[in-house]
Amino acid sequence: MRIVIAGGHGQIALRLERLLAGRGDEVAGIIRRPEQAGDLLAAGAEPVVCDLEAASLKDVVRHLEGADAAVFAAGAGPGSGIERKATVDRDAAALFTDAAEAAGARRFLMVSSMGADSEPPADTDPVFAAYLRAKGAADAHVRATTGLDWTILRPGRLTDAPGTGRVNLAPATGRGEVPRDDVAAVLAALLREPATAGRTLELITGATPVEDAVGAATTPD
Repeated sequence: MRIVIAGGHGQIALRLERLLAGRGDEVAGIIRRPEQAGDLLAAGAEPVVCDLEAASLKDVVRHLEGADAAVFAAGAGPGSGIERKATVDRDAAALFTDAAEAAGARRFLMVSSMGADSEPPADTDPVFAAYLRAKGAADAHVRATTGLDWTILRPGRLTDAPGTGRVNLAPATGRGEVPRDDVAAVLAALLREPATAGRTLELITGATPVEDAVGAATTPD
């Protein structure tokens, strides 16, 4: 399977690239800075330099041609302001979604956020509120597509603790933490489980092994 990952130098993406390359998949990661290429090569992924904030649809489609699946794991990141929540977390996500559909990369995973479907409370930090609204808009754009077998994954608070390999994956889990290792493991498993298409799933640490949790997530509510 050939998989293209947007945000290829992100903390989740690098973990995912190692997992996919290790199981024999062909992986490419889209990055904005050429100096990040070495880290992707070390993870077993092909670096593809493309600024999703500036690229045209045609540019991104070209990078997705021949892909079986696509993963949007990009983000404006901590320290970015309200404007980049819109241009990356919303607009770049929509662009990548449209490009995947146009290129025929049918399996599509969106890394989203808990709370993206709700209007943030009035006392929410304005930048974080903008992030949640951007994620919600990106998720709505994915759900509106007809040519993708999409799954939206909404992890809880991310940590750098070692993965446990055990998770709670469900349409609604409640708040909680989850190591980035386990998020990457769930994404890798979801890519091989197209029966989760059309589902929006929350993810936190739990008691169920990753493969079993993904298998159970194919069951309609």
